[in-house]
Amino acid sequence: QVQLVESGGGLVQAGGSLRLSCAASGRTFSRNAMGWFRQAPGKEREIVAAINWNGGSTYYADSVKGRFTISRDNAKNTVYLQMNSLKPEDTAVYYCAATDRASVNPNRREYDYWGQGTQVTVSS
Repeated sequence: QVQLVESGGGLVQAGGSLRLSCAASGRTFSRNAMGWFRQAPGKEREIVAAINWNGGSTYYADSVKGRFTISRDNAKNTVYLQMNSLKPEDTAVYYCAATDRASVNPNRREYDYWGQGTQVTVSS
């Protein structure tokens, strides 16, 4: 059974940092692009960042460029999202996802596997 399990969410003050992790099990995703998405109450799920299979190419939403960094460790079957200079508008449930494609992809409809999400709350 394929599972993506996110961790690292929590409550942080504006300007603070969090590091999210996504551990995959059930199969290896070392040849797959992966991404982080988020969904705030009443809003659609949106792309935050994506990374290709070997980490050589990344994509960031304009709202997080310069503040967030996506990375991966294929030996650990894990993807990370380092979030710095957090703002209240970053508050959302953050989801990890994997696609069967190898190249970086910001389109959420291209992702086949999803985690359950982890809550990130940024207080002002």
